[in-house]
Amino acid sequence: MAGAVEAKLVELGLALPEVVPPLAAYQPAVQSGVYVYTSGQLPMVDGKLAVTGKVGAEVTPDEAKELAKTCALNALAAVKSVAGDLDRIARVVKVVGFVASATDFTGQPAVINGASELLGAVLGDKGVHARSAVGVAVLPLDAPVEVEVQVELTGV
Repeated sequence: MAGAVEAKLVELGLALPEVVPPLAAYQPAVQSGVYVYTSGQLPMVDGKLAVTGKVGAEVTPDEAKELAKTCALNALAAVKSVAGDLDRIARVVKVVGFVASATDFTGQPAVINGASELLGAVLGDKGVHARSAVGVAVLPLDAPVEVEVQVELTGV
């Protein structure tokens, strides 16, 4: 049975995806004490990247912002795989976003807003977090965006 957080996703017209399987030797998420740390989540949908390339070149900032939203959904799925229930999230502590950027692109914060805004819409005040938005030369599979999330759980 879905809890309040998953009901909010449905209300927003979104669905929690299946956990993206690891691409290498790591776990999608791990729990340490009251915290769950996700691995970097790519904007995978049904096992594929819909878009590849650099933001500011092959990928527009608006497209990348939507991809960051997909990364955040994948991160929530990874959190659920460890926590069992997204209603256990006490708060999102930190979001780190990586943007594969054309050399002259400096709009990384606006891109990662896609992830931050999704977490706020789904979790309300619990979704407010500290954040870093970093421009990088390249990401795995030539993904435009990668997002990792750290959450604090209740009831641990």
